[in-house]
Amino acid sequence: MKYRIEKDSLGEVKVPAKALWGAQTQRAVNNFPISGIKMDFPFTKSFVSALGFIKDAAAKSNLRLKLLSNKKARAISKAAKEVWQEKHHDQFPIDVFQTGSGTSSNMNANEVIANLASKNLKEKVSPNDDVNMCQSSNDVIPTAIKISAHMDLTKKLLPALNSLIDEIDTKAKKIEGTIKTGRTHLMDAMPIDFSEELTAWSSQLSTSKETLLTLEKKLLELPQGGTAVGSGINAHKKFSKFFSEEISKLFKGKYKFVPSKNFYHELSSQDSSVQLSGELKNLAVVLMKISNDLRWMNSGPLTGLSEIELQALQPGSSIMPGKVNPVIPEAVAMASADVIGNDVTITVAAQSGSFQLNVMLPLIAYNLLKSINLLSGSINALSKKAIKTFKVNNKNLEIALSKNPILVTALNPIIGYEKAALIAKKAYKENRPIIDVASEEVDLPRSRLEKLLNPETLAKSRK
Repeated sequence: MKYRIEKDSLGEVKVPAKALWGAQTQRAVNNFPISGIKMDFPFTKSFVSALGFIKDAAAKSNLRLKLLSNKKARAISKAAKEVWQEKHHDQFPIDVFQTGSGTSSNMNANEVIANLASKNLKEKVSPNDDVNMCQSSNDVIPTAIKISAHMDLTKKLLPALNSLIDEIDTKAKKIEGTIKTGRTHLMDAMPIDFSEELTAWSSQLSTSKETLLTLEKKLLELPQGGTAVGSGINAHKKFSKFFSEEISKLFKGKYKFVPSKNFYHELSSQDSSVQLSGELKNLAVVLMKISNDLRWMNSGPLTGLSEIELQALQPGSSIMPGKVNPVIPEAVAMASADVIGNDVTITVAAQSGSFQLNVMLPLIAYNLLKSINLLSGSINALSKKAIKTFKVNNKNLEIALSKNPILVTALNPIIGYEKAALIAKKAYKENRPIIDVASEEVDLPRSRLEKLLNPETLAKSRK
C-alpha cells in the first residue's frame, strides 16, 4: 500500500495515499483497534450522515455571518453534502470505542470534507479553522446523536410501528367474534374474544408510539453553539440560531430544529438519549410479550395449545423431519433482549457526564441507533411474516372452550363460589363439558345454563 505523509500538532503521520482523511483520523485508527465496529457500521450510518448535515449547515451559517468566504463556504457545503448523501461513508474508519467526546469522529469528518473541498476549490481548506469554524467536538457529537436518532426514528421506527399497529388492527377485525379461552398464570381463565387479545397489543404499541412522538420533539433541540464547555467560546453569538435555521432547510423544512435552551445541560448530560432509550426498552418489552404470546398460541401442533398456525418459513430442525418453528417471534424476542441490554449500556454511559462533558458519547450513539434499527427491522418482520399471515385454528379453540371449567365462574352469583368450585373440579377430573356437569349438580333448567355459560356472551367486553 502506498502512503503519504500528513502533519498535525503532534507531528507527522503516514496515511494511505488514497484516503480522504488526514493525520488525526489516522492516529485514531492506529490507537483504537478495539472492536472492529466502525462509525459507518450499518446501524450508525445515519450518525456519519448527521456529521455531514452539521458541517453543511455550519458552512452556510458561517457564510451568512461573513466569517467564511463565499468560495470556501460553498466548497465545504458541497463536500459536506456528499457526506450526508453517503458517497464517502467508507472514509470513516474509526472504531466506535474511541475518545469519549467523539473528537476523532468529528475530526474525521472535518478532514474528509476539507480534503474534498480543497480539491474542488484548488485552494487549501483547513479542517479546524474552516470546516470546524464556530464548532467543537463537544457540541458537534451531541448534536449528531440527536440528529441521527431523529432521522432513524422518523424514517424507520415510527413508520414500521404504524404499519404493525395497522396490521394488528386489521387482523383483529378479521377475527372479531372468534371466542377463545383466556389465560391468567398460563392457566385457563374466562373466555375472551380473540380480537380483544390483539387490540391489547395494539394499545400497548400505540401508547409507546405516543411517548416516542413526545421524545421526538426533544431531539429537535440542538446543542450546536455551546462549543467546548457550553459557553459558546469561539462561536458567533448568532451562530446557533443560524445553524438551526440552516439544518431545518436541509431537511426541507419538514422539521423545525431549534437551539437548546441550555447548552451546559446538553453538553454535560445525555438525558434525551436516556429517555429515548428507556422508551425503546419499553417497546422491546412489548414486542417480547407479543412474540411470546404468538409462540405459546402456535405451540404444538399436537401437544401444545395450537390455537394459531404461524406461516411455515423454513425447516425447523436438522434432525427432525417436518418440524417447523416460530422463527420470526424468536428472532424478534432476541432483538428485544439486545435492545434491553443496550438500554443498560446507555444508562451507564450517561452517568459519565463529569462536570461539563459526557465522555461516552460514541458508545451512546452506537447503542441508541442500534436499538432504533433493531426495533425497526424486528417490527417489519413481525408485521409482515407473523401477524399478517397467521391462521386461527377454530376447531382447537372450540374444543378447549367446551371443556373449560372456569366458565362456571358465571354461576357464582347464583349458586355461590364453593358450589361452583366443586362443579369445576368435577368437570376437570372427568374431562367433561362444564354444562353437562352443571346440569347434574344444580337445580337450573339446561336452557338457562346454556345462556349463563355461553362463552360468546361471557367474552363480551363490559365497558
